[in-house]
Amino acid sequence: MLSKLSFRQLLLGVFLLIAVLLSAASLHALWTLDRLAAHSRDSGRLALALTTNTQQLAERSVAMTRSARQYLVLDDPAFRKRYADTMHDALLSLDAVAAALPDAPPALFAQWRASGEQAWDILQMPSATRNTKRQQALERALAPLPGLGEQLATEVKQEVERRNGELLAELDQRRAVLKAQVIASILLAAVLAGGFGLWLSRPLEQIEQAIDTLGENRYDQPIAVRGPSDLQHVGQQLNWLRQRLADLEADKARFLRHISHELKTPLAALREGVALLQDGVAGALSPNQREIAGILNQNTVALQSQIEALLRYNAATFDAQHLQREMTDIGSLLAQAIDSQRLQWQAARLTVATEGKARPIAIDTDKLSIAIGNLLSNAVRFSPAGGLVSFRLGELNDKLLLDCVDQGPGVAPADAARIFEPFYQGQRQPPGARRGNGIGLSIVHEYVAAHGGVLKLQPSQRGAHFRIELPYET
Repeated sequence: MLSKLSFRQLLLGVFLLIAVLLSAASLHALWTLDRLAAHSRDSGRLALALTTNTQQLAERSVAMTRSARQYLVLDDPAFRKRYADTMHDALLSLDAVAAALPDAPPALFAQWRASGEQAWDILQMPSATRNTKRQQALERALAPLPGLGEQLATEVKQEVERRNGELLAELDQRRAVLKAQVIASILLAAVLAGGFGLWLSRPLEQIEQAIDTLGENRYDQPIAVRGPSDLQHVGQQLNWLRQRLADLEADKARFLRHISHELKTPLAALREGVALLQDGVAGALSPNQREIAGILNQNTVALQSQIEALLRYNAATFDAQHLQREMTDIGSLLAQAIDSQRLQWQAARLTVATEGKARPIAIDTDKLSIAIGNLLSNAVRFSPAGGLVSFRLGELNDKLLLDCVDQGPGVAPADAARIFEPFYQGQRQPPGARRGNGIGLSIVHEYVAAHGGVLKLQPSQRGAHFRIELPYET
């Protein structure tokens, strides 16, 4: 399903998914904050209303007591009416407090109401019955009101504190929930981004590896890219390019083989003719004619050498695709390769030293022997008289390492990128020597790559330092 989508579509989808996830967390946080703010406002309004009603109830209790006493003393109906009005307002405040305090004891409100009504009943008695006992009864009826007011004030205070505590507890709970949601959203977004990033990076790595494979002229490995549809299409194009390059490489190899063989016959005739001229078969040559015949002979020899080198490189390229592996002691193979060129490096007054060791490895003995021999001959060619050529064996990360270090002029920085290209000759050539054909290191590169290894030019303060890395088969 995902493979049918393009890289851009998947990337956009991942970004949108992460954006939706983080947006949902943000919206939930905003909703929670709004809800907490609303609860806080409601609690504040309730606390203010309770405090106001409690204060009004206390004030009206005092006003009722004062009006009742004034009525008994002055016998003015206006004071009784004031008592009735004040009591009516007090009962409204009392009902408001009772509605806001569902957990308060109902007896408090009933007792307050009974005290007020009892005092009202006393005030309604006929004037003839007014006496000291009536006044004492009124005082007894009104006496509980201040205490009841204080108890109601305490209940109001406890209710406000309880609601504040609930609000703080809810705030802590919501904060913990928001914290968990934010952390979960961030972690989930990171997991999604990392997972999709890794999943989308694999096709890019496959494309990069395919390009490296094409750059190393390894056309025998099919290219297949798994992932989004557009990257699969890129993989198909690269595979088509691989097949095309393989065909062109085969055509080039056939052309070079044919043209090389075609050139060898007339070149052999040309060399034979020049030799006959130099031998005087067609008559004695003048000094100028002999000089010209020498130039012709020298150039035909050089041309024949180039043609033979071309044939060797093409043969090496073809043979690199057909390996005959066998377990080989690389130390013994190195010693044989050095011994086979003993006359050459002794004639150049060089010393060839070896050090280190490595486990046996499955390789094509003949081809790797040629590779080592080419490294040695290259070092001998560029080393000064009396110099040292060092070979070092070792292992690193399950790879066999073979280093070849000489004391020659080294490789110019401008030549480092092309030193393994066929027929490429660097700027630094040994003084007085005939220029080589530029295929020795190319053959080494072909044979090492065929083994799945790498030929590297290592940094060196003096001379050239080449390293062969061969993987041990697992």
